[in-house]
Amino acid sequence: MVDQIVITEKSSQAKDVRAAVGSSFGTILPAEGHLLDLEEPEDAMPEWKRWSPILLRPNGLYATRPAKGGNKATKLKAIREALRSAKKVWLATDCDREGQLIGQEILEHYDYQGEVVRVLFTAQDPQTIRDAFHRARPNHEYAGLYAAAVARRQADQIYNLSLTRTATVTLGRGARGVIGVGRVKTPTMAIVCKRELEIRDFVPTNYFEVVATASVAGGHFKMRHAPKERILKLQTAEDIVRKADGFSGPLSVTVEDKRQSPPKLHDLPSLQKLCASRFGWTASKTLDVAQELYDGQGKKVITYPRAEVRYLPESLIADVPKIIAGLQVGQSYKDMSVPAQPIIRKGPKGAFHDKAVKDASHHAVIPNANTIDTLKDVWPRLSADEKKLFDVIARAYLAAIMPDFRFRQTVALLAVPGAPFRATGRQPLDLGWRAAFPDWVPTSEKSDDAQVLPMMTNCEAATLRDPKVEAKETRPPPRYNEGSLIEAMQNAWRFVEDAPLRERLKDAKGIGTPATRAEIINGLKRQKFLTNQSKNIVPTETGLELFGVLNHADPTLVDPGATAQLEQLLDDVVAGKQQMGGAIDAVCQVADRIITKLKSEAQSGDGPILKSHAAKGGSDRPPTAAMKRFAMSLAREKRLHLPRGYATSIDVCRAFLEAHAPKKPKDGSTASGDNPPSAAQLAYAKNIAQADGITIPAAAMASSTAMSNWIEKQRGKKRGKAGPSASRKKRNAQEDQADMS
Repeated sequence: MVDQIVITEKSSQAKDVRAAVGSSFGTILPAEGHLLDLEEPEDAMPEWKRWSPILLRPNGLYATRPAKGGNKATKLKAIREALRSAKKVWLATDCDREGQLIGQEILEHYDYQGEVVRVLFTAQDPQTIRDAFHRARPNHEYAGLYAAAVARRQADQIYNLSLTRTATVTLGRGARGVIGVGRVKTPTMAIVCKRELEIRDFVPTNYFEVVATASVAGGHFKMRHAPKERILKLQTAEDIVRKADGFSGPLSVTVEDKRQSPPKLHDLPSLQKLCASRFGWTASKTLDVAQELYDGQGKKVITYPRAEVRYLPESLIADVPKIIAGLQVGQSYKDMSVPAQPIIRKGPKGAFHDKAVKDASHHAVIPNANTIDTLKDVWPRLSADEKKLFDVIARAYLAAIMPDFRFRQTVALLAVPGAPFRATGRQPLDLGWRAAFPDWVPTSEKSDDAQVLPMMTNCEAATLRDPKVEAKETRPPPRYNEGSLIEAMQNAWRFVEDAPLRERLKDAKGIGTPATRAEIINGLKRQKFLTNQSKNIVPTETGLELFGVLNHADPTLVDPGATAQLEQLLDDVVAGKQQMGGAIDAVCQVADRIITKLKSEAQSGDGPILKSHAAKGGSDRPPTAAMKRFAMSLAREKRLHLPRGYATSIDVCRAFLEAHAPKKPKDGSTASGDNPPSAAQLAYAKNIAQADGITIPAAAMASSTAMSNWIEKQRGKKRGKAGPSASRKKRNAQEDQADMS
């Protein structure tokens, strides 16, 4: 029997905790990610077993049940047995919202009533872990974190499964596959599809600029006429050339000394964006490399990588000298001009900002202060990719405590009549933090707008020589790579047209979470909605068609801005600004409105149908023998050709019967010309009625068509989701569910 236990998120974490604290805090038991899943809808409400367009919201919340796969059952059993005698539990799972859920949901599932304390560490070295145990807080202080995780998980299950089923039965009528809809997944796909359509529809525009060489006493430099309203006619540009050639006049010169603060520290999305553009890495690779630097055996040289803010708490200012000293032991950093007194910037424009990290579960990614003195020994063990990523993180940290970049900016204007020419130059005065990035040149400095200008004074005479027309062409927006797509997910406010709402959403965290965005993208690739094209991500034709159908059915389904509003509500639960139930209600209201609209359009026949799904071979269920016989008799009687697939697809056969069989009058009487049930139909119907203890309706006894429909209805009740189509739907939905969060 155990008195205390420690629950960690995974086995490697348990090993690190054991190395740090031994058994001082009890038996250490690892989870394996989520050891519990949510119930399926039919577990909550048996009538939900049959797929239909309804909101799958149970009374209360979906209950949890043991998860399958790996060693989950064994690990859950070990924790369950230990909880029976444990008087105190130390939750030492990851420090984010998901880590809180992974640990606490086990305690909730088994209704644990003992003392629970929360251990939060943002690095996995022994000293950090020991300090975290000594700073552990009562778990109830993190109720908002847990409630936010529960709200997100419950809301996603209701939204994703309800709309997946609704879309499948209303938009994919007669379809073989499941039309997966996800609260985050689908808008992410839409971001890529919208960009692709913009590129395909883009019509380039030719325009012109005029460039000339200006001469002053101190030398020569380039000036350009590039008005805000582009020059669209070549003749206009050539007229400006004639005016500029040999023109002399006084320069209007302004000189201003400016300074630029260092860039922010990195969170996971900014690392993924940078690594995608610089190294061509996928978002998943960046996270995997960062995770290895964080908790890899004999490494542990950075803090928690799934960071969601780009600031540090002010309490970490004390670690600055130690981290600088540890980094400057290495050849790469020892010659950097880090000042003896580091520049500590606080607040929104600095690196240390308590308010920014108040509602965040972890801070920016930085070198680990508690292992920095071992970096020289660890470095040879790092792979080439690990060294690249650590270098990115280390240089960002050093830049944050270095002086501002100071430069002198000169702007020279020459007033050619009707066509002013301009030159801009920049002269560095003090590299400051830019010394941390010696090979980096900002895009803004790669044009002639950042040229080095000769000495000149205001009102000094200048003469233009050799003016030339430069033909240019507008370009379509660039395709996304994984890094820029994650940035787009993070900044979903940019897709909102309503100005006040855009401003409100700027403070939101976008769609998805730093920990899930890479997997959402991978899920869309697995489902063949997105694919890689060189370093870019593009939609497949199936993805474009699905986007078109969903956008036509209800634009909310594919609107990143609408999803960002829901994400903000879910995030507000952490800070106590929103109740868990209220956040779930908001998501369900949106889902219910969409379901109502899709049902209405399907019933009216106005709704779109996803052709690529239906084209995969029609229904996955064959028609009944009675339906086939009736179709053949109708074809003979009316001299019709039977459609291809009538014998293998119930939908094809039913469509033929609905089009050509006599219609039943509204008064319930047998339609003229309809045949009575065949002997085979009657025998089969009697077997069903006898087995189920039910009575065959009189209408079915009088009409072969009505009998066929009644038999099919009873077969459907028996089959539910156990039939081929439904079982396939269930498997696909379960596989897709991880991609829909």
